[in-house]
Amino acid sequence: MTDTQTQSLQRWKLTIEYDGIPYCGWQIQDDERTVQGEIIKAIAKTTQENVDLIAAGRTDSGVHAYGQVAHFDIAKDFDEFTMRNALNAHLRGQAISILTAEKVSADFHARFSAKQRHYRYQILARPAPIVALKNRAWHVYRPLDLDKMREAATHLVGTHDFTSFRAAACQAKSPVRTIDDIRLEVEDYINDGQVITIFVSAKSFLHHQVRNITGTLIMVGKGKLSPDDMIPMLQAKDRQAGGMTAPAYGLYFEKIDY
Repeated sequence: MTDTQTQSLQRWKLTIEYDGIPYCGWQIQDDERTVQGEIIKAIAKTTQENVDLIAAGRTDSGVHAYGQVAHFDIAKDFDEFTMRNALNAHLRGQAISILTAEKVSADFHARFSAKQRHYRYQILARPAPIVALKNRAWHVYRPLDLDKMREAATHLVGTHDFTSFRAAACQAKSPVRTIDDIRLEVEDYINDGQVITIFVSAKSFLHHQVRNITGTLIMVGKGKLSPDDMIPMLQAKDRQAGGMTAPAYGLYFEKIDY
């Protein structure tokens, strides 16, 4: 590609909502249905161009998104209204919605321009079986001690080596991350139980970090761990010392700040 052709490309920013259940994660894979793969197909049908689609963060199979962000470059000219509607038309029948399609400058990067990423994890605490929120929340059968969970979360805020809270297969070069905020909110769920939402914010995350933090906080809420157990867990720098991994289907990639 010549310099002139490169300069003529328009960069597009997509904000995307999806249900993670039907897909084998974000990342395109041979012979698997993925969010990235389906959107790339929709872009090709809309523009007749093959693109690289770069996301703010990859999500695992079953993880949902309210506001995933991705970018791509094309040569043809479209207005933003037409681009969004055309992509959604080609995604009809998929559990994917393009919320916005915006023209951005060439120096925008969905991953590297991000200043903060926000995840939420949803839990339904009640004795009765889960139905309406199945595959949307992690079901626990009894009330959780939210005060102890909040106390435990304070030990995880800040800059730490999170080896004990990342997947064994995590490929990040460094296990050190800075968690800027963890908060828990609770509301009554219709006629029975409570919906507990854990919000976690950081510039970047390790693989399974939010799910491992959530699973560990649930263990605290059940009384299986004390809030102060977070301290030796961090110090151990060993995944075997950490708590359980929460299921993927309760996790939502909420939004990204740029």
